[in-house]
This record gives sequence, structure tokens and C-alpha cells, in this order.
Amino acid sequence: MTQAVDYPALFARLARIDSTHLADADKSIPACGPALRPVRTGLKLIGRAFTLRLCEDFLTVIAALTEAAPGDVLVVDTQGSRRAVVGELFSLEAARQGLAGIVVDGLVRDTATIRTLDMPVYACGTSPQAGTLKRLFETQVPVSCAGVIVRPGDVLFGDDDGLLVASPAAVLAALPAAEAIAAREAKIIERLRAGQPLASMVNAAEHLAKVRAGEPSALAFDI
Repeated sequence: MTQAVDYPALFARLARIDSTHLADADKSIPACGPALRPVRTGLKLIGRAFTLRLCEDFLTVIAALTEAAPGDVLVVDTQGSRRAVVGELFSLEAARQGLAGIVVDGLVRDTATIRTLDMPVYACGTSPQAGTLKRLFETQVPVSCAGVIVRPGDVLFGDDDGLLVASPAAVLAALPAAEAIAAREAKIIERLRAGQPLASMVNAAEHLAKVRAGEPSALAFDI
């Protein structure tokens, strides 16, 4: 039997690190393509994927808003739609419901309002033109999001550097290393700001010499 995921505990640990720390801890964790960007910077997106697929029509977004739970992130595969499928009303409603965010592999609109929200919204671009409201597509199926396959229940972890997607098991496995990286980098940053040279904290000279000599080596911090 599959063990239940303690999402709140997992999300609390993610909130204390950055996306770069998790990416460095496990380089196999997929990152969405760079075209997908937060509408408002300075926010972290941490949540559980609630997926939907549609095309040029946003009726499925309305359906998803009635089905999603607090902590969910709506992940919208628009299949190349050229019209916006999320705007201020859906974003405000998602925030009111306690959703963790909205990720649209496609276009959104009403960004002036979206930028006032503390709930993250990611998109590939904007358009003032909205889709239709006539056809119901699929929810809670694997979808494509900026080059990454997202499955219902996957963990989404994003900030201004980008958006990572992985199973809860993969995130849990990488978290101890990610937390260690975050702690080490915090010490390095503190010392750099105090005026200590980076070279005094890393074996850069030794590493470079060995690489030039064709010898095995690894860059490491002495901290």
C-alpha cells in the first residue's frame, strides 16, 4: 500500500530553502522551461499539482476551481492556446480558496490585479483576448507544462529562478541534501559579506590545477 504523503510537513521544509538548493541536491529533478515565469516576482510557489488540459476555452478552469483543495496548484496545459485562459477573477477566487498557486503553460491576462496577490501565478505570456466558455476538457490527468510532464499530486516548487516538478518521494529523498546546501551557502554568504575572500573557502586553485593536469578532482567548500 502506498504511504500517505504529509504534504504540510513537506511544504514547511521547502519553504525554508530555495529552488536552487533542491536543484543542486538532485540534478535529475525536472525544471520547467524558462518561458514560464511568475507574473509577480518575490513569491515562492509550493504546492500539490491539480492538473487540467484544455484548448482555447476556460470552462475547465471553472470546473477545476470547484474540485481543487487548499494547497493545490492548478497546472494548466493549454495545448498552445493563443488566448488567455486565466485572469483576475479566477486568480482572486483561487487565492480566496487557499490554493497555493496557478501555473499556466500558456497565456493569462489582468496582470495588474494578479500582481497584487500573494498567491503565485506563472504563465508564458499575456493576451487581452480570452478564450471561449463552451467545452469541458480533462482534469487530474498527466499534462505537459513547459516541457515537463506533471502528474496529479506532484510537488511544484518555484521562485524567481524557475519552477521544479517532482514526485513527493523524489522531493523527500533530496530534501536532506538540499537543506545542508542551504545551510552551507548561508554561512558562505555571511562570510563573503563580512569581507572574507571566496578563495579562502573553496579548493578552487587545487581543483583547477588537477583538471588541467587531467587528474580526477572535485570542487569543494571548506566550511
